Amino acid sequence: MDDQTIINALILGVVEGLTEFIPVSSTGHLLLLGHFLGFESTGKTFEVLIQLGAILAILSVYSARLWDLAVALPSDATSRRFVFGIVLAFMPAAAVGVMAHGFIKEVLFETPALVCTTLVVGGLILLWIDRLPLTPKYTNVVDYPLSLCIKIGFCQVLAMVPGVSRSGATIAGSLLMGTDKRSAAEFTFFLAMPTMAGAFTYDLYQNRNLLSMDDAVIISIGFVASFIAAVFVVRRLLDFVSRHGFAPFAWWRIFIGLAGFAGLYFWG
Repeated sequence: MDDQTIINALILGVVEGLTEFIPVSSTGHLLLLGHFLGFESTGKTFEVLIQLGAILAILSVYSARLWDLAVALPSDATSRRFVFGIVLAFMPAAAVGVMAHGFIKEVLFETPALVCTTLVVGGLILLWIDRLPLTPKYTNVVDYPLSLCIKIGFCQVLAMVPGVSRSGATIAGSLLMGTDKRSAAEFTFFLAMPTMAGAFTYDLYQNRNLLSMDDAVIISIGFVASFIAAVFVVRRLLDFVSRHGFAPFAWWRIFIGLAGFAGLYFWG
């Protein structure tokens, strides 16, 4: 393992943390950047396993709220319904992720042009939604009905295609189904916990016999960088979305997608 590999792992970890919870597709960014850096991870595990840093960032920032939620579960029906809603929303992506794991990693993850396409198309859709005169019916995540939670969960399945964005798919679907921007972003935070933890555990299990000590080192570097960057984003994202909406992220998606197409055309 050379110094350049370590530097690449650090860069990719920072990118993961900065992009995981905003609707721009962290996986799409990692795959494109890794392609142009010449970075290859064993079984494409690095791109999934460093998400643990982002998971821990959510847990650290939301620790007090998660504790209050856990304490309230035995006596508060609203808290129980909210937790059950998160579980329901998690199930569709979990099922599809297990059934299509090989196709996702071996085909979709190896197609940079697909990532560029989904980045641009997703950006255009996000711009369209951000400009719609929507009237929110739900402004608090704990009040989301179970039917809405499961529908958001099916939206998350779209993010199995790299470049779509897990948070982008769930936020866009939430807005179209009557939520406000802040609670839509917050719901995707909570949904990220079981989704990313499940993806991490399953991918680690699937590739447990392939990983070497060098893999463990670069994954650890990416994990730490991802954690630090994600803490910064989680602490500031909700206020940013409340003030500016999702248009800045949409334009960024379009820019990165077009830049990716240009890079593929000129450098392959």
